[in-house]
Amino acid sequence: MPSFDIVSTVNSMELENAVNQAQKELLTRFDFKGSGAEMVLEKNEIKLRGPDAYKIRALVEIVIGKLSKRGISLKSVDQGEAELSPLGHARQTIKIKQGIDGANAKEISQFIRGLGVKVTAAIQGDELRVTGKNRDDLQTVIAAVRAHEFPVALSFVNFRD
Repeated sequence: MPSFDIVSTVNSMELENAVNQAQKELLTRFDFKGSGAEMVLEKNEIKLRGPDAYKIRALVEIVIGKLSKRGISLKSVDQGEAELSPLGHARQTIKIKQGIDGANAKEISQFIRGLGVKVTAAIQGDELRVTGKNRDDLQTVIAAVRAHEFPVALSFVNFRD
C-alpha cells in the first residue's frame, strides 16, 4: 500500500551553517568588538552569552535572521527568556525543536481524518505515517496539510508505492 511520513525535522547541516554565519557576523560587527559576547551550538541548542540584555537581543536578531535565510522554519525555533545575572551579564538559550509532539500529531491526524479521504494516519513516535490504497488520495492529503496552518513545521518523506 502506498504511504508517506509526515515529520518535523531541521537539517543539522543548515543549522550549523547558520550558526557559523552568525558567528562570523559577530566577529566583524563593530558594536561587539571586545564585548565578550559569544554563541555556541550544542546539539539542538544555541547558547548565547553577552555583557548585557541589549547585546543578547542583538545576538538573537542575528541568529534568527541567519536561520531564516538558511531556510529553517521559525516554527522550529523556541526562544527562551534572557537570564540576567546580578553582575549584569546575560544568557539566553534558543532551542531547535525536532519531531512532532503528541498533541500536534493528534491534531494533524484528526485534520486528515476530517478530510473525508480514504487514508489512515498512525502516530509512530515523533512522526505520522499516512497510508492509503490510492496514490492520488495521498497527494490530496499532502496538498491539504500544506495548505493548513499547523504550529509545527512539517515535511513529507518516505513516499512509497
